[in-house]
Amino acid sequence: MMLAVASVGPSNSMKILVTGSGGQVGQDLIRGLLERGHEVHGSDVASRPSALGVDASRLPWHHLDVTDLTGLRKLIARERPDIVYHLAAILSARGEENPGLTYRVNQGGVYNVLEACREHRVSQVLFASTIAVFGPGLPDPVPNDVPLQPTTMYGVTKVGGELLGEYYNKRYGLDFRAVRFPGLISATLPGGGTSDYAPLMYVEAIRKGAYEAFCRADTRIPLMYMPDGIRALIELSEAPREQLTRTTYNIAAFSPTAEAIAAAVARAVPGAELTFNSDPTRQAILDSWPNALDDAHARADWGWSPEFDLERMTADLVPKIRALLNAS
Repeated sequence: MMLAVASVGPSNSMKILVTGSGGQVGQDLIRGLLERGHEVHGSDVASRPSALGVDASRLPWHHLDVTDLTGLRKLIARERPDIVYHLAAILSARGEENPGLTYRVNQGGVYNVLEACREHRVSQVLFASTIAVFGPGLPDPVPNDVPLQPTTMYGVTKVGGELLGEYYNKRYGLDFRAVRFPGLISATLPGGGTSDYAPLMYVEAIRKGAYEAFCRADTRIPLMYMPDGIRALIELSEAPREQLTRTTYNIAAFSPTAEAIAAAVARAVPGAELTFNSDPTRQAILDSWPNALDDAHARADWGWSPEFDLERMTADLVPKIRALLNAS
């Protein structure tokens, strides 16, 4: 039984800390939170990204290594955020290159964030989970509640994060909420995920006129356009606690084959040549993930609904990537 706590509504201005702010999700999340009038603090092991485009006066930036519990405690104690969005993580493909570091950052990091938030009575923690928590052999589409048997260290640590968050919710009353993201596509350069074949089709088609994807043409996984992903995180944060029946939610948008994505890119970028050459290591990871997700609980509990399908995303994304590449 989850404990009820005060709800965070859309009209309330909150002080928010985002870990992993320099990453693909973090940069767009910061912009979305600022647009809603929140006081937002960025944090990362890296310096403030120049591409973020937010004046320093509007976005205090903190150097933060989430494996450093002492440093994290000091930051939370000093800034006293109402909400922490925990995004800092090493992604799937890079995670397999160094599983030990991935465990320390992803598993140790989420424990440290939850412990510091518990100690300093942070009102709410939002966690970015992933389809990598799933393993092969599941129903299609995959429902919210199934055995979690991931095949990567990234997936293992995200399962751990979900379970730790549920434990802190039940044991301490910490308002922990998580979304399982599909592969995310945005107008930023990809950051080392196994689903990067999809955004790279757009980036390389525009930049070079050609791209050889590292997957089979028939590869199909759940995908989502970043604006929908950001909106899902924020809407889940704003949902009344009493409406939520669980701590972690599947969210879904569309599940095209890699060949269908290539066709959409070719229509939007005439002359682009998109081919396929499956990399065994990354293909094995992709094949272990679901083809599609069942997000019925998110739709029922907090009204989740995506706005973008493949064609709408492509129409919106291509001009943004052109602008990004022209500016770099």
